Amino acid sequence: MENMAERYLEITLVKRGITCTARLLDDRAPITCEAVWKSLPLSGDVYHAKYARNEIYALFPPFAESEPPLENPTVTPIPGDLCYFSFAGTELGTGAYGYDREVRPGTTVVDLALFYERNNLLLNGDVGWVPGIVWGQVVDGLDAMAEGCNDLWRTGAAGETLSFRRA
Repeated sequence: MENMAERYLEITLVKRGITCTARLLDDRAPITCEAVWKSLPLSGDVYHAKYARNEIYALFPPFAESEPPLENPTVTPIPGDLCYFSFAGTELGTGAYGYDREVRPGTTVVDLALFYERNNLLLNGDVGWVPGIVWGQVVDGLDAMAEGCNDLWRTGAAGETLSFRRA
């Protein structure tokens, strides 16, 4: 993907009216970036992480022709990282996660996440290390988004939507 113009997307907490802008990391995760880009716009119920700490995310049916390889992986995302995860329904099928509508055994689900603060560790007590693909980095609006994410943590995610669209 040499000489490709930089691509940007907007990530929005719709009900709260908070938007940030991210740059796709085409040079580090080209397959993942292309799969996400082709699928935009995407929106879904937002969740706040239970284990990873400072993370919000939405779950989607698979949208890539085939799941991307683990390119540009991390288990310690930093503020502003956008991560891509793919899970089999059985990995998230326990009631403790609260995905009673989205996740069923025999299905695959894609998790698009935004990390908004430091000290994240992708370690899940049920399955162990959960490396994610870092495919984007927030370049504008992270402070306001972090405030919205903290509010989401304190007041709840019910009725809130996380939206990804081309900028």
